[in-house]
Amino acid sequence: MATPSRSLVPTNLSGATAADILELAEAQQVRFLRLQFTDILGVIKNVEIPTSQFRKALQGDIMFDGSSIAGFVRVEESDMLLAPDLSTFQIFPWGDPSARVGRLICDINMPDGTPFSGDPRGVLKRQLVRAAELGYVMNAGMEAEFFLFKPTEDGRPATHTHDVGGYFDLAPMDLGEDARRAIVDALEQMGFEVEASHHEVAHGQHEIDFRYADALRTADNIATFRFVVKQVARQFGLIASFMPKPVFGQNGSGMHTHQSLFRNNQNAFWDPSREWALSVTALHYIGGLLKHARAMTAVTNPLVNSYKRLVPGFEAPVNVAWSMRNRSPMIRVPERRGSGTRLELRTPDPAANPYLALTVMLAAGLDGLATEADWREPVNTNIWEMSYRERRRLRVDDLPQSLNEACDDLEKNEVICEALGEHITQQYLAAKRAEWNEYNQRVTEWELDRYLARY
Repeated sequence: MATPSRSLVPTNLSGATAADILELAEAQQVRFLRLQFTDILGVIKNVEIPTSQFRKALQGDIMFDGSSIAGFVRVEESDMLLAPDLSTFQIFPWGDPSARVGRLICDINMPDGTPFSGDPRGVLKRQLVRAAELGYVMNAGMEAEFFLFKPTEDGRPATHTHDVGGYFDLAPMDLGEDARRAIVDALEQMGFEVEASHHEVAHGQHEIDFRYADALRTADNIATFRFVVKQVARQFGLIASFMPKPVFGQNGSGMHTHQSLFRNNQNAFWDPSREWALSVTALHYIGGLLKHARAMTAVTNPLVNSYKRLVPGFEAPVNVAWSMRNRSPMIRVPERRGSGTRLELRTPDPAANPYLALTVMLAAGLDGLATEADWREPVNTNIWEMSYRERRRLRVDDLPQSLNEACDDLEKNEVICEALGEHITQQYLAAKRAEWNEYNQRVTEWELDRYLARY
């Protein structure tokens, strides 16, 4: 297997065997291997092993304590197996070249080898199998925005921005451009095809776009992307944050998700004979996203803080609607047609678990196809400037205004709960309800400033 110039390993390891991975690891002087997976909240976890254990790991024989991972299993059923996906092998482009660190993304199995129902990656794979049984392949591209902040003098996280740049600004306004270039360089060495990078609207806010892929690979890429961004930022003395709304009065960070269905290697969303050149498949898929939008939001916008981004005036959607060009609804259909026909869901934020987020999007879209969901009328004027009566006439619903409200909608939605599975639905809702309850009990600085002296 030839090695490309920008990457330490081939970019396509589809069909790679354990022997191939061992050969690559030896050739690149890999001393340690990280076996990575995510918990239900989307946080990357890993077990790191030395060279002597590589062969055992590649056979799926490394066991870990699942009871210590949020939302996995109880103490009395804690043993779980890491089943590596060999096509995800990569080498981190930092550290000692004579003792490199590699990684494999893993699925989670029970001790008897059966897939664990609470594995987010496994949940997405099951939904992709369902799509495949209907003849569809889901392609997706996620644009995860992030902030770069300066830490305090003692190294603690803070929201002091490293610049006062704005959208597409250049140095000296954009003081994070060196960090962005280093992030791009690291991503390319890990096999990413980076298309662009730029400063975003808010001070200290950035975006790096990479090529779309099938949904599973896209979710893997987002998990890797967040890790790489944080690692490289630290090398520049900065703290990277994917928190949706870290700074009052500034735009928050989104994770706009472009998606399409392909059938027989053809874009199933494109039909040049129809209005807007969108197929009935595309329109019913949009109808499914609209139908399940409020329930999906609990997963695509998973934090208390997420709902401080979804407010008017900061370029984030607050309404359940779609449009061709208008960026105020939650769904936008970009102009490109042919094989590039796609829709952009603008609600998700980068704190979401990418595996679960893509799972609920696909489940909603497929339900739209199955039920021939009404796609309603596209809204091509600015929703933020519409009257309440006008929004009602166009059947424009509101997105949830809090995590608690979104969880209520999720709990009542059979389609989304079924897609997530009973285990993840119960564990996820329990975690989010606890998060909301803790937030409700906290007294904030805003409350003290507003009420302490007045009452």
